[in-house]
Amino acid sequence: MAESDFQRKPLAYAVEALAYFFRDRPDVYVSGNLLIYYEEGNPELSIAPDVFVVLGVSKQERRSYFAWREGRAPDFVIEITSRATRSEDQGAKRGIYAYLGVREYFQYDPTGDYLRPALQGDRLSEGRFLPIVPSVLPDGNLSLTSQVLSVELRLEGSQLRLYDLKTGEKLLTYEEAQDARREARAEIDRLRAELARLKGEPPNDS
Repeated sequence: MAESDFQRKPLAYAVEALAYFFRDRPDVYVSGNLLIYYEEGNPELSIAPDVFVVLGVSKQERRSYFAWREGRAPDFVIEITSRATRSEDQGAKRGIYAYLGVREYFQYDPTGDYLRPALQGDRLSEGRFLPIVPSVLPDGNLSLTSQVLSVELRLEGSQLRLYDLKTGEKLLTYEEAQDARREARAEIDRLRAELARLKGEPPNDS
């Protein structure tokens, strides 16, 4: 099914930010829009989460994910909801994820047209999903906690952003992290040049 920019952008952000967050963990696999086959010998039984994370499997590229070969299903899933997928995300997919043992299942509606609130989460308990109670931050933004990943999911205006629960830092994609480092270096160079000017030293062109 074709995706709009509303679905594609948060999907790409979540996959890339989580992959970068777990970049030093060889036992964490992050992917999205990849077919997961969950019953050996029955290729018709498959599902393709928008974003998913599996703990305890090797970090390697896969054409598809075969749950019986890997020995486990995803631990964490995000579905980017739209008009076309809303009923499936809240019905059939929700049931399949519970059956597979997905420990946390989040839904995000980037347009705010189909979910109220636009960010919702469930946690598996005794084989069924129970709602994760959201909190409202001092700035008015909605927050949900992923105990599985130690990540906070925030709805900032209409945008989904992820935060490290331990440090409170926003999760960045690799490209965003590189941009932040370049900006930091540029600011350091600017401060050094300003300090040298105040001291009356000649500019350092190196």
